[in-house]
Amino acid sequence: MTTQQRTDTSRAATEPLREDIRLLGGILGDIVRDQAGPQVFDLVERARVESFRVRRSEIDRAELAELFADVDVDSAIPVIRAFSHFALLANLAEDLHRERRRMVHVRAGEPPQDSSLAATYAKLDAALLDPAVVAESLSGAQVVPVITAHPTETRRRSVFEIQSRITELMHRRTHPERDPDEIDLELRRQVLALWQTALIRLARLRIQDEIEVGLRYYDAALFEVVPRLNASLRRELRRRWPDADLLREPMLRTGSWIGGDRDGNPYVTAEVVHRATHRASATALDRHLHDLERLEQELAMSARLVTVTPDLAALADASGDQSPSRADEPYRRALRGMRARTTEAAIAILGDDTARMSSAALTDTGLDPYRTPGQLLADLGVVDASLRAHGDEVIADAHLATLRESVQAFGFHLAGLDLRQNSEVHGEVIAELFAWAGVHSDYRSLDEADRVALLAAELRTPRPLTRPGTEFGERTTSELAILAAAAAAVDDIGPGAIPNCIISMCTSVSDMLEAAVLLKECGLLVPGSPDRPAPNVVPLFETIEDLRGGAATLRAALAVPEYRALVDAHGGLQEVMLGYSDSNKDGGYLAANWALYRAELDLVDAARETGIRLRLFHGRGGTVGRGGGPSYEAILAQPPGAVTGSLRITEQGEVIAAKYAQPPMARRNLEALLAATLETTLLDVEGLGADADDAYRLLDDLAERARVAYSALVHETPGFVEYFTTSTPVAEIGALNIGSRPASRKPTRAITDLRAIPWVLSWSQSRVMLPGWYGTGTAFESWVADDPARLATLSDLYARWPFFRTVLSNMAMVMAKSDMGLAARYAELVPDTDLRDRVFGRITAEHARTVRMYREITGNDSLTADNPALERSIYNRFPYLEPLNHLQVELLRRYRAGDDSDLVRRGIQLTMNGLATALRNSG
Repeated sequence: MTTQQRTDTSRAATEPLREDIRLLGGILGDIVRDQAGPQVFDLVERARVESFRVRRSEIDRAELAELFADVDVDSAIPVIRAFSHFALLANLAEDLHRERRRMVHVRAGEPPQDSSLAATYAKLDAALLDPAVVAESLSGAQVVPVITAHPTETRRRSVFEIQSRITELMHRRTHPERDPDEIDLELRRQVLALWQTALIRLARLRIQDEIEVGLRYYDAALFEVVPRLNASLRRELRRRWPDADLLREPMLRTGSWIGGDRDGNPYVTAEVVHRATHRASATALDRHLHDLERLEQELAMSARLVTVTPDLAALADASGDQSPSRADEPYRRALRGMRARTTEAAIAILGDDTARMSSAALTDTGLDPYRTPGQLLADLGVVDASLRAHGDEVIADAHLATLRESVQAFGFHLAGLDLRQNSEVHGEVIAELFAWAGVHSDYRSLDEADRVALLAAELRTPRPLTRPGTEFGERTTSELAILAAAAAAVDDIGPGAIPNCIISMCTSVSDMLEAAVLLKECGLLVPGSPDRPAPNVVPLFETIEDLRGGAATLRAALAVPEYRALVDAHGGLQEVMLGYSDSNKDGGYLAANWALYRAELDLVDAARETGIRLRLFHGRGGTVGRGGGPSYEAILAQPPGAVTGSLRITEQGEVIAAKYAQPPMARRNLEALLAATLETTLLDVEGLGADADDAYRLLDDLAERARVAYSALVHETPGFVEYFTTSTPVAEIGALNIGSRPASRKPTRAITDLRAIPWVLSWSQSRVMLPGWYGTGTAFESWVADDPARLATLSDLYARWPFFRTVLSNMAMVMAKSDMGLAARYAELVPDTDLRDRVFGRITAEHARTVRMYREITGNDSLTADNPALERSIYNRFPYLEPLNHLQVELLRRYRAGDDSDLVRRGIQLTMNGLATALRNSG
């Protein structure tokens, strides 16, 4: 099918989407004219029309740029806001259309076109799997999306709530019994409220704000979706394999980094850790109290009409409820007692913060608090058993079942908060502690073997290295306080509050043991105490070199008896985190992706040889340059044995709202994670068979060629750092109150010290998207040369191998969002014309080379041939991005020329936010 045929077919199928966009865009246009005035509206309309003329090649892009060359900043701001709001409304329309198309398939009795559990169950049925193999493979199964803070997801709660109301109104427009005029009037009210609500904050986002942003998704969708999905999954699997012991624990849980990730972030303090853990606990307990109250109202059965079990009667009698109106309502009395004990648990955990909780909490109950979620679950089990004893299964399977699933999945902690710190910091703190305690005066001078021996000996003794009142340096004092706050959270809430300690830039066994010693020092690890399991010590292998050596590091750590004891205390589970962002920044797109695949293969072998269970944590970002792309395909592209029923995966940036802002979206995306995990665990999805070793050797070759090409530009070109910092808004990302953390780990201009998020975000804003493709075209072209057989080999791998297909598909996705014409406008910001020409010339040449090789290998005539949703998005919305890019360049030029007025700064920030919203996975 040609591009034009695909476009015509897509246009016919997506007319409802275009109607929605026209409706919302028309409402927004009316509001811009009324609120900002006809002059601003005319400028917006001229920009819109001229942008479409650029796409049709009717005018040169420079003519559109001239439109904004002398624009007054007071006029520029509402123009930026208009196009940013349109991008936000277009996102809503696209999400609605995707859900609408999904329901068309559901109503037709077909699996939806996007990945779903229904399609996965059909594949499992066809595979005729051995129940014993299924049970073993899914033992300890766990899928955990981990929400992280991100500078491009800065929408305020008020904006978030207006979006939700607009989405609900657009849903209601499809119901014929609704008055469309009334709904359209309410839509206008909501879009007007959106226009008059600031999209971004004036002050730098604080970690406290980021904590609240992360928590909002629970009420928005996760509380509804996660328990239902866990129940559905358990039911479907047990129906297929009734004799297998499957999923005693929820497979789907949630995690968080917000408030615990202090790698390069000086704003994470002990107070922040306390706030993050206790606000999460308050959110979970608040939900449980609401659900208990609702259940109390529903279960009004009279003892005169039903006979309850003795256990339920005892629970009712123990509730302390003396109300005459409930004297013959044992379920209500039992649930009121459970609500009282949950209230007391909240008071015990949260103290004065309990006052911020809902009216579902009770006062002056006099009952003992629940000490663990398991106690609440046991009482809910009593209610369930009693209902079933008198034939009320249909009631037990409704809200009660959902509440039980919710308590299992969220406990009293809601989401485990991971601690993360750089290995270099751990080493500094250990050195100071050892020097003070007289263990060794100069720990950093020791070689690796001596460090390991010293640290292992320390893990054998319960004695502390410090004592109360000891004064240390600022960094050591801060780290010890943070770890003490984490230990207090475990004491207050339970071990689920702090499940993992992640070591950034982990390169050695001593890096892993240092973290363990620090956990021991704060009481999170008690040697020889099975009653208090320590957080998992999780090495994070980030650079290509560290990924290559990761399996050797893990084997060596497991050979240390003291460390092996920690792993055994967790049932032999060892989690390893893989860094997508820094490996990409280190070696480029293809080299990083292959280094990750090779590392997983090696880690699987190491786990098999050492007899441990391996769980991989994928540190993926929103954009392809940071491991982003469709989650379903990404999981299916993992090597054999790398999933085994469990994985954790970071969710960050503007994709969080795209995935979890509404229940239908959350369900679809969480289903995709579960579906891919089941398929990768239980089915052979690699598809290479006996050809695997040959394919691996070929990718070794291609990855090295790509790395060399990437390094020649990024690490070896004189002046490249200057080109990057002047042709992109990277400097402004650090200066303009975007996100809570600094843009760099250290105060340097080195690419290696720059955080991956601003590295990728900067290239996305300038529409180069360099981290998602550079070097790949050269690798393919140099290997194929003029040999048709070699090209056929690559085409065959694309057809058969999910990993290779996903790498190319994701690369095509990000390249489709690139625009070398717009990138040239950013290149004009580089003062050194010779440097500009040299670097930008190499970028454009590699871009053309990569597009050509993609087409030759895949046989696709366009970058969006296998991604109709992206093709629709590009067609419908990308002309609206043009003005944002041109205005960003213009405002950057003024800012760098010395105009640092509030309006110019705010305009740059608004363009960043608008472009990130429109591109959806840009950071």
